[in-house]
This record gives sequence, structure tokens and C-alpha cells, in this order.
Amino acid sequence: MKSKTPSESVTVFTEIVLPNDTNNLKNLFGGQLLSWMDRAAAIAAHRHCKRIVVTASVNNVSFAQPIPQGSIVTLEAKISRAFTSSMEVFVDVFIEDQTVAGKKTLSNEAIYTFVAVDQLGNPINVPAIVPESDKEKKRFDGALRRKQLSLILAGKMKPSDATELKALFFPKEELEN
Repeated sequence: MKSKTPSESVTVFTEIVLPNDTNNLKNLFGGQLLSWMDRAAAIAAHRHCKRIVVTASVNNVSFAQPIPQGSIVTLEAKISRAFTSSMEVFVDVFIEDQTVAGKKTLSNEAIYTFVAVDQLGNPINVPAIVPESDKEKKRFDGALRRKQLSLILAGKMKPSDATELKALFFPKEELEN
């Protein structure tokens, strides 16, 4: 299976925050933003493997700032790393300045995990990722640590087996002894 780059999975879409998308403070409902992020991430995962994908987990969501009614919101999703059948997808959420400059400010981000499945719902292999930019390389390198932490928290991996996490906390000499 031929490796792909994160840029091949890029998914960008833009929404405007309408009154029915908001809470009592006239800010975007967190649940609405999660829905938009899940869709963007699902499309990015599908673009990567060209197969049916299902959301396996939402590993991290950062609601750094509220998104007020009337805001123009752009979501950018792309694969950060692919494992055997799963793919980690980063979603960056930007608010567009409504001035002539139209500057975009990062307001929120999330990390989703998707699994590619066949028509019977069984996991299937996905192409590997070859990161290109420094940001892509940083996210790629961190993905295995995030995966191991998720597996430990879910009780599917022993902490002693988490090689990437141990390397963060113990000097190499201690691990060799």
C-alpha cells in the first residue's frame, strides 16, 4: 500500500454561526462544534484511505475561546498519523476576523481517531503517512505517545509496555538497566 502525505487528506469547510447554533450566551454550542469537527475529521480520514471510516474516539478537544453568534468559522482537518487500521486526525478551528483584513485566529482544536472498516464493519489496513512540514512531523511524532496513553487509560495496554511514554519520563540509561 502506497504511503500518503497529510496534505492529501486536507478537508476545509466554513460555517457561519447562526442563532439556532448558539447557547443562552449567544456563543456556539460546544456540541455543534463537535459535530462540525467530527464531519471534517471523517472526510479527512476517508480521503486518506478511500474506505468507510468510523469515529473510534475523540481524544482531545480544546475549547480555547467562545465563538460568538455571527462568526465565520473555518475547520481544517488532516491526518497526523496512520497506524494499522486507525488514523489520528487533527482538526484546527479558526474564527475569521470580519474586517477587510479577514485574519484567521485559531480558537479551538481537537484530535479524533478513526478506524477504516470493510462493508461488514471489520477493521482494514490504511496507508502510512509521510509528514512533510515541521508541524506535521511534530504531530506525527506525538501521535504514538497519544495512542499509547489512550490505550493505557482504556485498560488495553500496560504502562510498562508504553515505550514512547517511558522514553519521556526515564533517561535512556534507566530503561536499559
